[in-house]
Amino acid sequence: MKFVVATFNRDKAAELHTLLALPEVELASLADWPGAEAPAETGETLLENARIKALAAVALTRLPAIADDTGLEVDALHGAPGVHAARYAGPDAKYADNVAKLLRELAGVPPEQRTARFRTVCLAAWPDGTEMSADGILQGTITDAPRGTNGFGYDPVFVPKGETRTYAELTDAEKNAISHRARAVKLLRKIIL
Repeated sequence: MKFVVATFNRDKAAELHTLLALPEVELASLADWPGAEAPAETGETLLENARIKALAAVALTRLPAIADDTGLEVDALHGAPGVHAARYAGPDAKYADNVAKLLRELAGVPPEQRTARFRTVCLAAWPDGTEMSADGILQGTITDAPRGTNGFGYDPVFVPKGETRTYAELTDAEKNAISHRARAVKLLRKIIL
């Protein structure tokens, strides 16, 4: 079975390729496809954005596609940045810009009120219109300063529940064993295979 991984984020693509590595699944990267462009993520939910990306990949390649969208929901910020996590500090924001804005927004919030969760929706779409999706959630807290050099995005400030280290202080294998994305991908794998 061949799927196109519908993302232009190289960090996310590498993580998805690792999580989807199965003998019966062949993966192609949309970023390497001639003429591929990232669609505008105009959805109001993670599911809508995952669908937009997957359907754009199917339309271009005529192959089944897998896409995901992830949000960081911070309780003290009433669920923000949520679906806008990648663009929290603006449309051209870099990882560090988003982290800096998040920490500014949480300045003065005590540790016990810095609860958060990563939520991922992973969706597979086929040329015949079939769609299947799965969710993955990981609870945790937000630190008051970045720690660690692994990972990407908000990894340096997110401590998974039951851990003392941030995602960025975990190895890739440790992160992939517990992550929100891993949970969504594992559920999706069970559905599609």
